[in-house]
Amino acid sequence: MEKVIDETQQGSALVMEPNKDNSRKLFIESYGCQMNFSDSEIVASILAKEGFNTTDKLEDADLVLVNTCSIREKAEQTVRKRLEKYNAVKRHNPSMKVGVLGCMAERLKSKFLEEEKIVDLVVGPDAYKDLPNLIEEVEAGRNAVNVILSKEETYADVSPVRLQSNGVSAFVSITRGCDNMCTFCVVPFTRGRERSRDPQSILEEVNDLAARGFKEITLLGQNVDSYLWYGGGLKKDFDKASEMQKATAVNFAGLLDQVAKAQPKMRIRFSTSNPQDMTLDVIETMAKHQNICKYIHLPVQSGSDRILKKMNRLHTREEYFTLIDNIRKIIPDCAISQDMIAGFPTETEEDHQDTLSLMEYVKYDFGFMFAYSERPGTMAGRKMEDDVPEPVKKRRLQEIIELQREHSLHRTQQHLGKIEEVLIEKESKKSDLHWSGRNTQNTMVVFPKDNYKVGDFVKVKIEDCTSATLLGTPVGYSDNN
Repeated sequence: MEKVIDETQQGSALVMEPNKDNSRKLFIESYGCQMNFSDSEIVASILAKEGFNTTDKLEDADLVLVNTCSIREKAEQTVRKRLEKYNAVKRHNPSMKVGVLGCMAERLKSKFLEEEKIVDLVVGPDAYKDLPNLIEEVEAGRNAVNVILSKEETYADVSPVRLQSNGVSAFVSITRGCDNMCTFCVVPFTRGRERSRDPQSILEEVNDLAARGFKEITLLGQNVDSYLWYGGGLKKDFDKASEMQKATAVNFAGLLDQVAKAQPKMRIRFSTSNPQDMTLDVIETMAKHQNICKYIHLPVQSGSDRILKKMNRLHTREEYFTLIDNIRKIIPDCAISQDMIAGFPTETEEDHQDTLSLMEYVKYDFGFMFAYSERPGTMAGRKMEDDVPEPVKKRRLQEIIELQREHSLHRTQQHLGKIEEVLIEKESKKSDLHWSGRNTQNTMVVFPKDNYKVGDFVKVKIEDCTSATLLGTPVGYSDNN
């Protein structure tokens, strides 16, 4: 639930520039949060050195991999359907090998390999460097599995291929794992404890992306605010670090500052934040640098203190309000988005009203809203009865969605009449005569193409809006080009 899931990307096959010396074909599909899509880029990079070019034609593949998500039940059901499809193709091409990567791999390894016998290969999120060995095992006729979670692996030394073929935006992974044991979330069990990547390797990746013409990066992690580099190791072991390690440690505000200074013309975003770890120095760093986007995804999950406690969210409603007030004071034009769960176990009508009143206070720009579904392996799944009736969940979710729609329209209307910088990302879905891109607040802006091109920073006068999109007219290039 902590990660933003882009429905438009689900199931997309990664395709990169072929290497003429490579003779084998890899088909890799990704589901779930952006971390999974980022991991698929790492996998493709590792396998490119093993003679694999990517393909988007399943029937042509020698190796089929699906990168999975255990956060939402829907993603899990979708992956199972895809595995059935892969195996139907495999019946016509018996030499084709099928593997499962990522979070679901860790949780369902024995089911996939031994009980259902639907895959040849199961690889957890910390074992991608072991893929060449595992593939050898499979080719020798043995099933292969590695789901061991690592205390050190951050893939800092793997230069990922880029999923974004438009060459404008890229994701840079800065942490792996999570230490926040939210009772609804399976991430700490599937991705392990939290560790941060060496800031030098992050800066090298960012500088390389800038040199290759990328205009925007998103620093990515299960919980970016708790980034902490002190020479390697788990975040929870920081108290055992030497005095020198503690004195030279880099926290998220420090990393953000370094990245913004290294590439002042490049837009910087980050995701996801956790309210309990979002500190004032991060907000002040955002305010200090023009190129850090004025947008924070700040999942709250519920407006009720009682439910927050049951979720093991380590913040209260009042602490969340204080954080919102500080953001508004330091960055008045900052956009804020939410994750919200309707119908968590024991949620009453009063708890639900607390969620609605919290939304009224914040008036989020947009949100990601779900009805609670029990996930196996989570604390809530093991210890709590899913006792809110489905029709009640659906009604509460609908009320949350409708209120968010009102607030989203209220927020987009505040842009009317303003001239805002937009980075062109792609052609508009609805018209090939229009571009679409985002402003600093992460709101999609659509405007006539004129002579502009993908990757240009353009000043756009905002003239109309829906609850999700701004419509405008370009008035010239911005100073950022």
